[in-house]
Amino acid sequence: MEKFVPRLRTKYSEEIAPALQEQFKYKSIMQVPKLLKIVVNQGLGQATQDKKIVDVAVAEMTMITGQQAVATIAKKSVSNFKLREGMPIGAKVTLRGNRMWEFLDRLVSVSLPRVRDFRGINDKSFDGRGNYTLGITEQIIFPEINIDKITRISGLDISFVTSAPTDAEALALLKLLGMPFKNQNK
Repeated sequence: MEKFVPRLRTKYSEEIAPALQEQFKYKSIMQVPKLLKIVVNQGLGQATQDKKIVDVAVAEMTMITGQQAVATIAKKSVSNFKLREGMPIGAKVTLRGNRMWEFLDRLVSVSLPRVRDFRGINDKSFDGRGNYTLGITEQIIFPEINIDKITRISGLDISFVTSAPTDAEALALLKLLGMPFKNQNK
């Protein structure tokens, strides 16, 4: 039986890595930037009032990513927010390997085109070290979510962690992977 390899992973090794090596004049193929992991994170401020919100968010995120999500815990107590240390206040998933490639493929080809009035994603959300974070305002753009069972719309952040030393190299990598960045020359 042949082992499954995601379509985007094959495309990266056969087309994208050689193209990046030529574009940035790397001496070795090992210098070419790689996508290391994708972190999907959801902060839930309303979780201080209702404990079930975190459970629902963990279940939704598990459905979206195909990997078990975990609840994030408050590190400090903040009296103004009625927040105590140790309270669950969010959910997150870290994707690596084949699940990461599959999630990226579904995000680019299925989920992002479902965003209302979509004109591309902003290319200004890099952190200066080659990592990119994308904010999504509604979790219902993912086809895994059943809209009829949604009690509340919530957003989430998706961080793409790359091995690129600069933002320009990370931008080139993500563009070649199919991320629909806005055209800046308009």
